[in-house]
Amino acid sequence: MFTQKMNRAGDRGFSGSLLLSVNNYASSPEKDFIPHTALGILLLIIAVLLAYAGVRRSLSHGQLFSSLCLTVSALWCGSGLVYVLAGQGVLRPAELRSSLVPGLAAFTLALLIIGSVALLVKKAVLCVIAVSISLACAHQIAGLSAAGFGQSATAANYLLVCLVGVYFGSGRLLSTITHGKVEPPGTGLQSKAGPMTEQRQKCSDAVSVGLVMNLLSASVIACPLLGVVPRLSVGHVPWLWTAGVFQLGMCVLLYRAMDTLAATFYGFTALLKFAEGYTALLSFYSIQPLSPVPFPVVFSVLFSVLALFSCQKGLLEGLYQLVFVAYCIAIAAQPQGFHQGGTQGVQAVVFVVSAVMLLITTFNMVSSTVIPTGQGYFKALVNRMQGLTLRAHDKELHSPHLGYSKYADAEVLGHACSVLAAFAVTATVGDRSPLSVLVLPWVVVAGGALQLLCGSVAFARGKTFESTVFILYGMMWTVWGLTRYGGLYGETRGFNVAVGIISFMLFNCLVTAAALFVNVAWFAYALTFQLILISFLLDAVGALPYGYDIGVSIIFGLVSFYFFLGHIFNNTFQSPQIPFGKPVVKMSGGGGGAHICPHLPARKSSSVHQIAEIMKGGGTCGMPTDTVYVLVAACNRPEAVVKAFKVKKQAQDRPMSLWISSIRQLEPVRPLLSPLLLDFMEAAWPSSISMVIPRGPWMDAFGLGDAAKHIGTPQSIAIRNPDCSVATHLISLVGPIAVTSANPTGEADTTHHNQVYAKLGDKVDGVLCDGPSPENIASTVVDCTKIETGHIGFFRVGLIPKSKVLQIFEEVQRRHRHGQTNPAFEYELQLPASTGESGMGSVNSTPSTVSPEQSPVLRNGS
Repeated sequence: MFTQKMNRAGDRGFSGSLLLSVNNYASSPEKDFIPHTALGILLLIIAVLLAYAGVRRSLSHGQLFSSLCLTVSALWCGSGLVYVLAGQGVLRPAELRSSLVPGLAAFTLALLIIGSVALLVKKAVLCVIAVSISLACAHQIAGLSAAGFGQSATAANYLLVCLVGVYFGSGRLLSTITHGKVEPPGTGLQSKAGPMTEQRQKCSDAVSVGLVMNLLSASVIACPLLGVVPRLSVGHVPWLWTAGVFQLGMCVLLYRAMDTLAATFYGFTALLKFAEGYTALLSFYSIQPLSPVPFPVVFSVLFSVLALFSCQKGLLEGLYQLVFVAYCIAIAAQPQGFHQGGTQGVQAVVFVVSAVMLLITTFNMVSSTVIPTGQGYFKALVNRMQGLTLRAHDKELHSPHLGYSKYADAEVLGHACSVLAAFAVTATVGDRSPLSVLVLPWVVVAGGALQLLCGSVAFARGKTFESTVFILYGMMWTVWGLTRYGGLYGETRGFNVAVGIISFMLFNCLVTAAALFVNVAWFAYALTFQLILISFLLDAVGALPYGYDIGVSIIFGLVSFYFFLGHIFNNTFQSPQIPFGKPVVKMSGGGGGAHICPHLPARKSSSVHQIAEIMKGGGTCGMPTDTVYVLVAACNRPEAVVKAFKVKKQAQDRPMSLWISSIRQLEPVRPLLSPLLLDFMEAAWPSSISMVIPRGPWMDAFGLGDAAKHIGTPQSIAIRNPDCSVATHLISLVGPIAVTSANPTGEADTTHHNQVYAKLGDKVDGVLCDGPSPENIASTVVDCTKIETGHIGFFRVGLIPKSKVLQIFEEVQRRHRHGQTNPAFEYELQLPASTGESGMGSVNSTPSTVSPEQSPVLRNGS
C-alpha cells in the first residue's frame, strides 16, 4: 500500500516537472511555449493532486515525503495563480518578475533545507528531488532577472527530477516483478518505520509545512524593504493566500495529530496571511490601507499567551512565537501596517528565524538523534512552583467526555477568534471607504472562516452545543463583515437588513437558553453576543446610540478572552483550574455537568478494565449492550447494588436482573439448578434472551447479602448472558452483575452513551461509550419457572422472536429426553407495564464465551 501511494505521488510530481521542463526548453524570451493561463491551470491541477498525496501520507511513516509533496504543491499552486493572473492581463509582463521572485526565493531556501535533511538521513531520492527543484527555482529567478539566462538550466533541473522519477518507478516495477529479488539502490521502501522517539512523535510534518508557509509570507513582505521588488502588489496575493490556505490545512492536520497549541498558532498565522494578501489586493484598486490600533494590540496579547504555554513543548517554540508578538506590535505602531518599513523589517527577522526552525524541526522529525529545543524547562519550572500541577500529555488528554474523537479540542482557537472579531469591529471607519480600513479580513476570516472550522472540529468530537455556537456565530460574523465592511452595506438601512439580523437573534435566543443548562460562562458568552446582535440591528435601522457597539463588543471580547485563557490553562494544568461556573438550570434527573464521570471508549480493552476497577470499588456504571444501554453494579458489592436500585423512581416496581458472562459463572451453583434449565441456557445463550427462573439458595453464592432482595421478586429473578463482547468482557472481570435500565422510571430507553449521563447525572460513576445502540428493541423475556413440567412462557417478546425461542427449547427437550418430544405448552403472561432492561421486563445482551454456533436457531439470525 505504501509503495502504491508513493508511486502515485511520484507520478504527479513527475507530471509537473515534465510540464515545466518542456515549457522552459521550448520557450524563448520572445514567446512562451505554453500560454500563461494554460500553464497556470495545469500547475494548479497538479498542485491539488500533489497536495492530496501529501495529506494522504501525513501523520504516517512518510513524514519527510509528505513535507516535500506539500511544499512543492504550494510552490506550483502559488506560481500557477501568478501565471493565471498574467495570462488574464491582471499583471503586465513587466510585473511578472516582481510577482514571482519573492515566492521562488522562499521555496529555493525551503526545498534546499528539506533536501539537506534528506541527505543527512540518507534519503537519496528525496534529496535529489528537493535539491533539483530548489536549483530550478534559483535558475528561474536568474532567468527572470536576465533575459535568456536560466531557462535551460531550469529545464535541466526539472528534467533531472523526471529522470529520478523514472529511475525510482522502474526500480519499483522491477522489484515487484522479481518479488523483491532485484531492487536497484535507493528504490527500496519500508512498509514500517522504526521506533520513534518522544521528540519525533511530537514533530509532525504539518509543522514543517507550516514553517515553510511562514517563510513564504515573510519573503513576500520583506522583499520591498530589501529592494528586491518595488512594493507589495496584486501579484503577491497568490503567494500570501496560498500560504494562508495551506496553513489552514495544516491547522486541521495538527488537530488530527492532537496538537492543540500548534494548531492554534498556525490558525493565527493563517489569519495574518489573509490580511497581508488583502492589503496587497487593495493596491490594485489604488486604495491605501489603514490598520486600526486595537486589533493588532489584542492579537499580540493572544500571541503572548500562546507563546507562554507553547514553552511546554520546547523553549525554542515559545521564543519563535514571540517574534510574531513583535510583528503584531509593529503593525499597531504604523498606520499603513504591512506597507511600512517597521513591519517589513520584522518579517525579515521572521524569514531568518523560520528557516532555522524549519531545519531543526525537519531534522528532528526524521532523525534518530535530535537537536535540543529546550524541552523540559517549562515542566521543571512548574514543578518548583507550589500549587501548580501539570496535566499529563498522553493520548487521553484530548478524549472528549463522551466517546472518542480523531481530533483535538478546537475551543482555544474558536474563542480566540471571537476575541479578534469582537475587537476588530471596534474600529471606526468614519468617512473613509470601509474597504480601506483593515477590518474585513479580521472579521470574515477570524470570526467567520476559522470559527466555522472550529465548529466542524467540535462537531466531529460530538460536542453538539459548541459546534452549533461556533458555526452560527461564524456565519453571522461572515455575513456582517461582508455587508458592513465589504462595501455591500453602503447607505442601505431599514427593513431588509434588519430582518436578517432578527433571524440570527432568534436563533441565538435558543443558544442562550441552551447555555443555561451548560454553565455560567457559556451563558454569559451567548448573552453578550446577543447584545452585539442588538447593536447590529440598531445600526441597520439607523438608531445606534453613540458608543454602544464599541462597549458591547469589548464586553464580548473580554468574555471570549476568559474562555480562551481558561481552556488553554486548564488543558495545561491539572490543578488549579479556571472555573466556568455551574449550570444556571439543571435538568431533571441529570447532574447538569457539575461532575463529569469517566466516559471511556468501549472499543479499548483498557477502558473496560478501568470501568471494572470502578465497579470493584463499589461504583455503578453505564454499559452498552446488544440492545440498549444499562446501569450495572457488581453483585459482590452490595452497596453498589443498592445504589443502582435507588436510581430508579418507584424502584420497588422495577426489580433488577442478574447477568453473567457465560454459563461457567453458574458452575458453583450447578447442583442447585435444573439440568433441563442449564441445557436450555447453554443452547440459548449468549443472546438477547432473559430467563425468569425460580429464586433459591443459589443466590447466596454471588455475595449479594441484603442487596439480594433488590434483584427479582421474592419468587423469581431474571438472568441473562448478553450477546455483547464489551458486556461479557466486563462481567468476566468483575463477576456476575446486577442490571437495571439506564433511565429514570417512566422515561424512554437509553440508546446512546450521551443519554446515560444526561439522564442519570452524578448517580453514575463511569460510562462505556459505544455510540448508538445497535438495536432499539429490548430483550425477549422467557418464563422458565415451570420448565421442569415442559412449559415455558413469555413475559415479553423482544429482539428474539417467539418461534426461535420455542425451537431452541424443543431441541433441548429432544436431546434431554433422548429423542422423545413433549409438546411445549406455551402460555402468555402480562407484565404490568414494565419496560426497559430491568427486572423481568427487560434486559440487554451481548456475546459471551459460548458461541452462537452452539445454537442452531441463533445461528440463523437471532
